[in-house]
Amino acid sequence: MLLTRASEYALLSLDVIRKSDTPIGAEQLAIELSIPKSFLAKILQSLAKQGILESRKGAHGGFILAREVNEISVNDIIFAAEGKTPAVFDCTSYTSSCPNGTIGTCAISPFLMNFQTKIDSFLNGLTLGDIL
Repeated sequence: MLLTRASEYALLSLDVIRKSDTPIGAEQLAIELSIPKSFLAKILQSLAKQGILESRKGAHGGFILAREVNEISVNDIIFAAEGKTPAVFDCTSYTSSCPNGTIGTCAISPFLMNFQTKIDSFLNGLTLGDIL
C-alpha cells in the first residue's frame, strides 16, 4: 500500500491551495474537488499538523501552504495523509510483522529492504513543485 485516496486527495488539495491567492476552506475545497468534506477536513488537519499547511481562522480563513512547494517532499505529504511512512510491501523496516511469519529469515528480505530504501529516497527527493 503506497498511495490511498487520502494521499490522492492531499495532493489534489495542495494543487488547488497553491494556485490560490487567498486561504481556501475545507468546504470550498470539498465542493471543487468532489471530495467528502469530513474526510477532506481530517486530511487538511493532518497536513497542517505536519507543517505543510497553515490554518487561518476567521471569516476569510482557510488553508494556505506553510512552505514553498519545492520544500515539501511527496514523502512528507504521504506521511501526513496516511499517518505513517509509505511502505511498498507488508514486510519492510516500517512494519513489525511478516505476512508469512518469517521475520529475519526471508530469502527476499534484503531485496525488499533495498527496494524500499530506493522508494524512500525517490519520494524524499521529489517535491510538490516537481509534480505540480
